[in-house]
Amino acid sequence: MSEMTPTPDFNRVIAIIENSRTRALKAVNSELIQMYWDVGEYLSVLCTSSFFGEKIIDEMAAFIAKNNPGVKGFNRRGLYRMRQFYETYKDDTFVSPLVTQISWTNHLLIMSKSKSPEERRFYMELCIRERYSKRELERQLDSSYFERYVLSSGKQPPEFVTR
Repeated sequence: MSEMTPTPDFNRVIAIIENSRTRALKAVNSELIQMYWDVGEYLSVLCTSSFFGEKIIDEMAAFIAKNNPGVKGFNRRGLYRMRQFYETYKDDTFVSPLVTQISWTNHLLIMSKSKSPEERRFYMELCIRERYSKRELERQLDSSYFERYVLSSGKQPPEFVTR
């Protein structure tokens, strides 16, 4: 009787590669969001100082452009958004642990289109749970999903289980 040779499962290697890539992208995203948080916190502290004020953001943007021209996203607009990001979520103890779990683009959409902390939290949790792309999040925001949910259920959004 001859022994059967096991058949290799090449799809297993593909799954390993895809899982590793997904974990790497999440780690990179988490670090980028943490960097934007830290820069936003630093700018917030500087801007609230009576010595510096808001003009410090323009000066920092000019400094970065001159001394590190290859760095993208740290222009005046980007730095203001980082400060806004930090100031929007700094006192929200529930949201703070979630901030690194969604993309910067999705954060910008949520901050610009949400009217309340509850609505921001709702969309952040939805992004995490459903793994929303920018396009899908935009669709939900533009269709006022949060308002429709609150009106149809007559209550606040449910607590989502986050990963």
